[in-house]
Amino acid sequence: MPQSQTKCRVSRIDHLVLTVRDISATCAFYKTALGMEVAQFTAADGTKRHALNFGAHKINLHDAARPFAPHAAQPVAGSADLCFLSDAPLEDWIIHLAALEIAVEEGPVPRTGATGPIVSIYVRDPDRNLIEISAPAG
Repeated sequence: MPQSQTKCRVSRIDHLVLTVRDISATCAFYKTALGMEVAQFTAADGTKRHALNFGAHKINLHDAARPFAPHAAQPVAGSADLCFLSDAPLEDWIIHLAALEIAVEEGPVPRTGATGPIVSIYVRDPDRNLIEISAPAG
């Protein structure tokens, strides 16, 4: 790829898109299991959409049966691997998830996050996306 003389670079993520089979099931999981807020919004084209909000972050939900264009080259449900940080101890998460009958597939295990060492547990959402819940190590 040719080199550019520009100083253009991205600074942060505005939102991510998650392709799902069942928007209602996805909203219920992320609200109940992860404490996210479910929001409905009107897109620029006038269609009603759903999103998951947490802190200053947003995940837009796209129905796998009706992907919104433009979209990923292969918008398929279950292909995501997401890591979320939490201030709560992972022991509390394990108890919370067990009460909801959500299996922890792995963890707690040490990992390396964007800003340093973390400890993580792994679960699956309704589409079988891999969801990593992490806390700073130490």
